Amino acid sequence: MAQATDKTTTEAAGGGDFYRRLIDIGIALSAERDLNRLMEMILIEAKEISNADGGTLYIRTDDDKLKFEIMRTDSLKIALGGTTGKPITFPPLNMFNPATKEPNHRSVATHSALTGTSINIPDAYEAKDFDFSGTRRFDAGTGYRSRSFLTVPLKNSQNVVIGVLQLLNARDGASGAVIPFSGAIQPVIEALSSQAAVALDNSQLLAAQKRLLDSFIQLIAGAIDAKSPYTGGHCLRVPELTLMLTRAACNVAEGPFRDFTMTEDQWYELHLGAYLHDCGKVTTPEYVVDKATKLETIYDRIHEIRTRFEVVKRDAVIEYLRALLDQPENADALRRTLEERLAQLDDDFAFVAECNIGGEFMAPEKIERIKKIAAATWKRTLDDRIGISHEELKRKQQVMPPELPVDEPLLADKVEHIFPRTPSSYYMPDNKWGFKMNVPTHEYNRGEVYNLSITRGTLTAEDRFKINEHMVHTIRMLNELPFPKHLKAVPEYAGGHHETLLGTGYPKRLKKEDMSIPARIMAIADIFEALTAADRPYKKAKTLSESIKIMSFFKKDFHIDAELFDLFLTSGIYLDYAKKFLKSEQIDKVDINQYLGPVPPKAPKPAE
Repeated sequence: MAQATDKTTTEAAGGGDFYRRLIDIGIALSAERDLNRLMEMILIEAKEISNADGGTLYIRTDDDKLKFEIMRTDSLKIALGGTTGKPITFPPLNMFNPATKEPNHRSVATHSALTGTSINIPDAYEAKDFDFSGTRRFDAGTGYRSRSFLTVPLKNSQNVVIGVLQLLNARDGASGAVIPFSGAIQPVIEALSSQAAVALDNSQLLAAQKRLLDSFIQLIAGAIDAKSPYTGGHCLRVPELTLMLTRAACNVAEGPFRDFTMTEDQWYELHLGAYLHDCGKVTTPEYVVDKATKLETIYDRIHEIRTRFEVVKRDAVIEYLRALLDQPENADALRRTLEERLAQLDDDFAFVAECNIGGEFMAPEKIERIKKIAAATWKRTLDDRIGISHEELKRKQQVMPPELPVDEPLLADKVEHIFPRTPSSYYMPDNKWGFKMNVPTHEYNRGEVYNLSITRGTLTAEDRFKINEHMVHTIRMLNELPFPKHLKAVPEYAGGHHETLLGTGYPKRLKKEDMSIPARIMAIADIFEALTAADRPYKKAKTLSESIKIMSFFKKDFHIDAELFDLFLTSGIYLDYAKKFLKSEQIDKVDINQYLGPVPPKAPKPAE
């Protein structure tokens, strides 16, 4: 025994080479970013330094248990946990009795964790202070003989025990016989454990911060989707499709993407950018995003117009009754005039209501009829400047109030319908963000004739700008976050999915050469998800073939990357995504061959 101890002591004190190795191990531990490899390295290096046959690394859980993370026993060829992918089935050790809450000092590992001290046991079968019944059962089942144990707590920089390192059966360097762990090797293992604990704690903290960041980002994405039924699960599905297509681009061995690869950091950048691609929508009012009719704001103003028509109809009836009193001999003619007037008002309101719905195209003659209807008047007898908000009153005070009663247009574009735009540095020439957007003069224009005359859909130019402006806020918000160097591309990945390849998109009018491959991939993912989404109450979900056909028009118009769109089809990503997210009735047959290949060169469209 003395001979073995002297030999171990000599090795432990063996000078520069040995301690240089200890320093190198510390450097390696601090550089390792993968938690499983880090824990594995801690145990393997401790085993090699102490010449131990086996060992176990326990990690302390939040509920004060020691969880088996890594197990190695060379002579039994046992390698569990860590990078092996083989799970450890032993239940965690309770540091406290679940029933009595008394500290568990019977287990050597939990005792070490509770006391923060190292325990060196020459022979477990002779130990009196600890319960090794589990060890004996293990030995009985394997034919192994567990003898010497060295159990060392892992303490972080706050002196809190975060795990336990337990080494088993030190071996003599010459004979290979099992010997006790020497008093000289114990401080070396403790020094290694101290280094390991700091590295492990840092790795756990980084992992916890990453989990927190991921959860927070997914929380934001979920909140944006929950904010409006019109977005549905968009912010959660676009990242899925983005990553699917990016993996396909990384996996091709030939073609334009054969040299495209992504580092681990770049994958995480893309993950964050994809989940945050619409974070600026938190600033977009729901009543703009959800504008289902032309007159809708927080409520649909068609109801106000209906009331005016009702007033005009009642006025027509009153006029008829008064005329009947004066001209009873003309009763039939007066009655016919009234019925014609009421029928015309009913027809006019039905037309206004139809126009309010919006559609693909509103013909000029319809706009002219709206203006003609607007020229009719109704009589207002009540003050419209009382009981209203301060901001609305300010807008009304730009003109003098009329004397009551007053005849007013049946449909009107009033001064209070115009919301002035607050000057912003975002849209100044040469702004620091590079935004290049045509900014409407007004923040909102809620004029009734103006809105009812919208030629396509339900949105005014001001409404569309307000919706498009979410990209401005996405980029601005992300650029204000202190992303570390390895995540600097997050704003670029998140902020380019509404750009085109010709400089006609928004908010920066970028061209193909200005955008990275992941940013161009996100544009495809964003459009395809929007086309196929089945949870939008304002539209019917399109089939797979319909969506691919529409996407092909985007390709021909240079709104999306043609080579990426071809990869999207040839890789089968479009079908993989469909099987995962689309309803079965949406998935029809698609002949992708008709959509493949280059498109003719196209001259850039001048920026508006």
